[in-house]
Amino acid sequence: MSAGITAADRAPFDADRMHAAYAVDVVDSGGGPDAVFCRANMVESLDGAASLGGRSGGLGDPEDQRLMSVLRSHADVVLVGSGTVRAEGYGGAAVVESDAAWRAARGREPQPRFAVVSSRLELEPGHPFFADAVARPIVVTSDAAPRDRRDALARVADVIVAGDRRVDLAGAVAELGERGMRSILSEGGPGLLGALAESDLVDELCVTLSPVLVGGSAPRISGSAEERPRAMRLVHAIPGERMLFLRYARG
Repeated sequence: MSAGITAADRAPFDADRMHAAYAVDVVDSGGGPDAVFCRANMVESLDGAASLGGRSGGLGDPEDQRLMSVLRSHADVVLVGSGTVRAEGYGGAAVVESDAAWRAARGREPQPRFAVVSSRLELEPGHPFFADAVARPIVVTSDAAPRDRRDALARVADVIVAGDRRVDLAGAVAELGERGMRSILSEGGPGLLGALAESDLVDELCVTLSPVLVGGSAPRISGSAEERPRAMRLVHAIPGERMLFLRYARG
């Protein structure tokens, strides 16, 4: 039986092609001049696992990592949950040098900013997420977060307080937009993607399909307390050397 994908389809990673394939016009994506565009990027196994050995990075490969840099290049800010920051080793530059040059050539800062969503603020100010940051990070939290930890992190990051007892993601996204960050890329984890979906904030979902079966009890790429189906439409499916890169937009 033919697999339907030829060797020619599995061309080496072409950054220019991928930049064109994932281009976004925030104004044209569903709103006026004050619109905020929120895209999520996740990786999953063939049987729906969002992680391998406790890390999503265990499912990826260098091509997936290169695409991650491309997607970050189109964002003003990369949004991530605090658990993912700890598990995946966030810290340092967001995009590779060639993508930083791509951004600079278009009049943008070479590096997008990172923003971490955390209710309890259990990250230390010395964590590489802050200490190794190339652009000043952002912390998104709620008014219920411990005041001393909020003050400590305010020395190494900009702090956005959205919500009273829990983080109000809609309010946080609106605040990011008011600060000029109108293109958001969420990299999870599953809890953050689930919360964004519950708040109807996901404009696009990009999924890297990893050709492995994992089994076990790994979570899905999105987790939330209740089912709330949202129709998405396939924009493209681009085969890599091993992975399949899928892009979905609001239906």
